[in-house]
Amino acid sequence: MSELDPPALTISAHQARLLHLAAQGLLRKPPATAAPGSALAAIERMQLLQIDTIHVVARSPYLVLFSRLGRYPPQWLEELLERGEIFEGWAHEACFVPARDLVLHRAHLELGARAIHWSHKHAIRMQRDQRAGMDALLERVRAGGAVKASDFERSRPAATSGWWNWKDEKRWLEALFALGELMVSRRERFQRVYDLTDRVVARMPASLPFEGDVPRVLILRSVRALGVAQARWIADYFRTGRKHKDADLDVLVAAGDLQRINVRGWDAPGYVHRDHLDSLHLAANGRLRATHTTLLSPFDPVVWDRARASAMFGFDYTIECYTPEHKRRYGYFVLPILHRGNLVGRLDAKAHRSDGIFEVRAFHLEPAVAATSELATQLAPAIQACADWHATPDVVIRRSDPRAFARELRGALKH
Repeated sequence: MSELDPPALTISAHQARLLHLAAQGLLRKPPATAAPGSALAAIERMQLLQIDTIHVVARSPYLVLFSRLGRYPPQWLEELLERGEIFEGWAHEACFVPARDLVLHRAHLELGARAIHWSHKHAIRMQRDQRAGMDALLERVRAGGAVKASDFERSRPAATSGWWNWKDEKRWLEALFALGELMVSRRERFQRVYDLTDRVVARMPASLPFEGDVPRVLILRSVRALGVAQARWIADYFRTGRKHKDADLDVLVAAGDLQRINVRGWDAPGYVHRDHLDSLHLAANGRLRATHTTLLSPFDPVVWDRARASAMFGFDYTIECYTPEHKRRYGYFVLPILHRGNLVGRLDAKAHRSDGIFEVRAFHLEPAVAATSELATQLAPAIQACADWHATPDVVIRRSDPRAFARELRGALKH
């Protein structure tokens, strides 16, 4: 730990949670009607929006925005991409990123992100081994314009390993995307449409100029997005490499960019960005209030770091959709339940769109949470709101833990 003076401010673990949720845009219930600029504002607040294609409920990026915006038109996300207000890149994982940060992310890539992230390692190896095919594909895009992977027929049987048994052209497109030769110009039915990077950038709003220390800026961006963070959590946000230690942050604390604080119950100090100092003092004085109840995506920044979710919320969460079925504890696509500043449970959901049914296959409350009828009355509107947004308004609760809580939820949903 740092040899500097000990932190002057101590807050409770609950106050730290509220500061985190305020930074993430999850502290208060959103307005009844989402404003057109709110989707971009939410992505800018988070710094990035992770992409995942699983859609047993809404695909993850749409659901992350729903948790923050409430009912909004999902096409807003595609429109932001097509207008060039956001772009796709490898950050935490594959993410939508504000266009204003393009120069920063390019600088990060050039500084060695390719050597850190698996996507770049695969791309570099593929370019070395399959250069002729990749060059030919790049020339086709240059001469003929943007393409989708579905524009190409599989030319040979699927491989037994590699990038999800993709056809060659799909793997080459993804490799050229990871290397920065291609970008995603838009999506069609959520399929990526790839074009030359120069052509995509030409129609984007001007990104903010960037001159400075890329690692330093990404540390500060991570802490700002998280609201309050331990040093060891910071690198995961943008996947920048090795975990930081407290001593690594001394210079940022000395410069006033970060404030080091104590959080009761944590085994390490927390750090708060200078932009959140007003919120920090509101939290310390008991003046931050959590009023929002919603369902979170498995890929929401709040829960994507298991160690952070455990320390911050006492919530042990693992994304189980990539786990063999017989090893799953809670289900395939399990949505954490955020209720007024706490993660109180999780549910395994599936939206049956053709039948208008939102199926809750299993509902689990956290062991320390009392299964009261009052709680069911408070959670039911959040479940119904998510179901309505999916156009699957008929909510079916199959089972719950504790068992009797399913009956309470069913009763609350009928009112």
